[in-house]
Amino acid sequence: MALRVARGAGLIAHALPGFERELPALAQHKGLRKRSGSPRFAWQDKAADAAVALNESARERGAFVINMASTGCGKTLANARILYALADPQRGLRAAYALGLRTLTLQTGRAYRADLHLGDEDLAILVGGSASRVLFEYHEAQSEATGSASTQALLDEDSHVIYEGDANGHPLLSRALADASIRRLLAAPLLVCTVDHLVPATEGLRAGRQIAPMLRLMSGDLVLDELDDYDLNDLPALTRLVHWAGLLGTRVVLSSATLPPALVEGMFRAYHAGRQQYQRNRGAQGMQCAGDGPPIDLAVPSLWVDEFGVQQVEALRPADFATQHAQFVARRVAALAKAAPLRRAELLPLKLLTSPKRHDHKRQIAEAFAQPLLDACLRLHADHAQADPVSGKHVSFGLVRMANIEPLFHTAKALIEMGVPEDTRIHLCVYHARFPLAQRSSIERQLDTVFNRRDPQAVWRLPDIRSVLDSHAESNQVFVVLASPVCEVGRDWDADWAVAEPSSMRSLIQLAGRVQRHRTCPPERPNLLVFDTNLRHFLGEKGPDHQPAAAFVRPGFEVWGRPLVERGKPVRFRLHAHHLSKLLRPEEYQILGATPRIQPQPTDDMQPERRLVDLEHARMVDQMLPKPLAVDRASELNAACCWICANAGLSGVLQREQPFRQQALATETLVFLPGDDEGDPLTLHRIEEDRRARSLYVSIDHQCQRFTLSTGPRIQPWGTHELRTLLSELAEAQDMDLRRAAQTFATVEVQRSKEGWHYHPWLGFSVG
Repeated sequence: MALRVARGAGLIAHALPGFERELPALAQHKGLRKRSGSPRFAWQDKAADAAVALNESARERGAFVINMASTGCGKTLANARILYALADPQRGLRAAYALGLRTLTLQTGRAYRADLHLGDEDLAILVGGSASRVLFEYHEAQSEATGSASTQALLDEDSHVIYEGDANGHPLLSRALADASIRRLLAAPLLVCTVDHLVPATEGLRAGRQIAPMLRLMSGDLVLDELDDYDLNDLPALTRLVHWAGLLGTRVVLSSATLPPALVEGMFRAYHAGRQQYQRNRGAQGMQCAGDGPPIDLAVPSLWVDEFGVQQVEALRPADFATQHAQFVARRVAALAKAAPLRRAELLPLKLLTSPKRHDHKRQIAEAFAQPLLDACLRLHADHAQADPVSGKHVSFGLVRMANIEPLFHTAKALIEMGVPEDTRIHLCVYHARFPLAQRSSIERQLDTVFNRRDPQAVWRLPDIRSVLDSHAESNQVFVVLASPVCEVGRDWDADWAVAEPSSMRSLIQLAGRVQRHRTCPPERPNLLVFDTNLRHFLGEKGPDHQPAAAFVRPGFEVWGRPLVERGKPVRFRLHAHHLSKLLRPEEYQILGATPRIQPQPTDDMQPERRLVDLEHARMVDQMLPKPLAVDRASELNAACCWICANAGLSGVLQREQPFRQQALATETLVFLPGDDEGDPLTLHRIEEDRRARSLYVSIDHQCQRFTLSTGPRIQPWGTHELRTLLSELAEAQDMDLRRAAQTFATVEVQRSKEGWHYHPWLGFSVG
């Protein structure tokens, strides 16, 4: 037995360095080589040409690519063309696209499959849950049946996949690919997945979980999409992933229009450190530098691209990276300044009359917020409504972003009960993460359809919108989405206007990206109204020193739970004010774009305790770059630890101290289940697991407080998303009984609460 194990281990060890040559790859792909036929996408040709020029050096020393093209310019396809140009022409392209959201992953994967004419054996799409995929496919089929599916196409060329290896005879692949889950992750030339599938490559805390993603990382390039949208606490794990990408010989693309310089520099340094180790062991100089010899003086081929041009450096060292990146950003900022502004913002004063002595003070603040919110929506509607070509009514589609679900729930309830003025009707859609899965998916599908404004006239032809406009007499029809921060990232929406409760400059820029996203019509008046402060500011909470507590947190960049002064010194990353009129310069918000996010003030002018933008850049520097010894708290861990300390990743300490997607609050999973009789109502259950990891359903319906809304005049739900109806339709479509459909599609993750939860089909869940 011992001899067989030793022999098998030896075969795998010898096969590991070159196993990727036996895997399928995209080669001789006409679509990825074809020149763009549209002037709008001509920048992709320049990016691909620049990548071709780096091909030989990139194969020898890796490559680090930064794609900062604006939204709607085709970054996703450009990434594929760049990596195809960098790949070995004989072997072809293998790449993994790691995204943050399940829905966006499915959309991106389907777009690649359709536009590049790829089959199931060419491209794999992996998401975090099978239910999400089933719902996506179900709604996609519904859209096709009703004619509302998007028909946007990027490429019309056939693809060709070559695969000359024999995986069954390969010592490593014959074992790895015997497992269906590993085969799905590893075999396809292109993989579109949530980043959760690849992060375990660097973890190794649970036996075996790291093997499959590590093999994937070894055998193809890596694209990290919208890297700056992750929480600060997730960046150490993502930095480990980029470091390991360099360690395993992978080329890396960072793709986002709003990448802060410290984030990009930190990732480059991590990649460079990893690639140095790769060169020591597998590079041309590896044999000369084996053992404990000096590190290789490695210079990494690097490429910056956007819709305005390219910047390439054949050999780049960490000491020169910041200068090169600043030069590219300066050119980008200058080019952006010449474009007509699409998002004009204005700050709105916010004064809420509340009584801090009331036991339900938080709820009172949220309810008081409803009136100024309504006023803002009606003002924006008056300025940006369009005439319905059929009825002539004034119609607008707007987006309201609130920072947290609990106040959103109570604000929505107050708004519904308050009603709206004469000759105006509001159609309100509440959107956040605490809806049962089937309801949330239905809401997202509705909003994805309505806010697709690539054809500006298409919205008037949608049956649901047409029916609503034809059945109500009011001359002003206002469609409003009241959403949590889930609306900011990954939603390809084009709204007429937006209102924001602020959390950070990052969130404001992301929200602005959902206004005039497809139609690009420069507004004459502000189309984004931002309240001067957030609701947390009115809570009157005190910190450890009895001074006002941090307000721009959860979400936000302020440090939570620390006094303004500690040991006689001001604490870093605490703002001295919480009004944007004091925290933002007019040029940072009046024409709202990516510039404040990508180009910080000079170091000497930074005031992170007094400027919101400076605070975000300072926190990114603190998280991503090595800390000088002179800085207080220099001993604290940050993302740079994984590459500064060469063996840090082998101990498991960083993985335990800096986990990926750690929940700040305890949560539990609930589900609505039908009774035994067909007419029985759905009741709430908690999902638990027994020792065999089987799901147990514990009835807790007594903890679910349902209530009836007292609807005010001229306000109504936008869309019908009745849970039992949705479950019945899904059960029929998937050929399963109603209870099984409920177990799969009626789950919801909520904050743990001893007092139970409030629930309304229009509002979702709130802590009781």
